[in-house]
Amino acid sequence: MDLNHSITVNQSIAETWKILTDLERIAPCLPGAQLQEIDGDVYKGVVKIKVGPIVATFKGEAQFAERDDVNFKASLKASGRDTGGKGNASATITAQLTALSETSTVCNVVTDLAITGKVAQFGRGAMADISEKLIAQFADNLNTLIDTEGATAPSTTATDSAPSTGATTAATSAATSSAADTSGELPKVRKIEGPAAEPLNLQDVAGGAMMKRILPLLAGLAALGLFLKRVFSRRRKQA
Repeated sequence: MDLNHSITVNQSIAETWKILTDLERIAPCLPGAQLQEIDGDVYKGVVKIKVGPIVATFKGEAQFAERDDVNFKASLKASGRDTGGKGNASATITAQLTALSETSTVCNVVTDLAITGKVAQFGRGAMADISEKLIAQFADNLNTLIDTEGATAPSTTATDSAPSTGATTAATSAATSSAADTSGELPKVRKIEGPAAEPLNLQDVAGGAMMKRILPLLAGLAALGLFLKRVFSRRRKQA
């Protein structure tokens, strides 16, 4: 399914491009997501989703398929697998930046999403509603990050006495201090240390849209339960 969204970033188009293409920095802005390691140009991590008492963890990876620094356009390919074997997800995410003013930029995002398993049962309507709210949360978190840390990413060579400005700074510093080898070069794989992400509660995000999908299923299960109860009752009477 294709999903279309737009977010506004309170920075110039050049600064917005630097920020949005720094996946290590912006990953914590996505609810439920946690970046765990960077293997060359492949970013690996998890996304945790909660539906009622059930928590599903998608372990996946992403990398740039296209990056046009001149025209401010990029495509990202991502894929994930539920660690509990309940489904898979893959997506091609294409972002195009357009300057609104010298201090404001709009990012138009087109996502070609393919999902299987339990999450897919919610259908296009619910998924569109969920993704719209997630993008809104991401935009809010991103602008808060920029307001707090500034447009320029925290330096990875900061001294120990420098104040921490959040999980991203801590993760970057930890990765840098543990990554250097005797040759002074960074190894290919870098572990990203940071706090575990809180699961994204889909019921809180989707609200009524999700319940409309769930209620028919619950009604069907209830009807099936009544039917089986009657069958077994008749068998006991016949016995």
